[in-house]
Amino acid sequence: MANHKSAIKRIRANEKRRVSNRYHAKTMRNAIGKFRAMTNKKEAEEMLPKLVSIIDKLAKKSIIHKNKAANLKSKITRQLETM
Repeated sequence: MANHKSAIKRIRANEKRRVSNRYHAKTMRNAIGKFRAMTNKKEAEEMLPKLVSIIDKLAKKSIIHKNKAANLKSKITRQLETM
């Protein structure tokens, strides 16, 4: 167990961040899964900007790496074109 006040606070803060990061990353993965399961091109076109926005926000907060964000956006855009 931590002996310093600052270390105790750091443990609390890290746990809060970990839970938040996991929530946001899982939400993004669920949204990508729903997008990939879509068969209607019109609905997919409406969802794409929202999905790209989610991915960009996570990359900005360093929850996912910027290159991973670019790869995800590239893949979902390519999938939309092939629908």
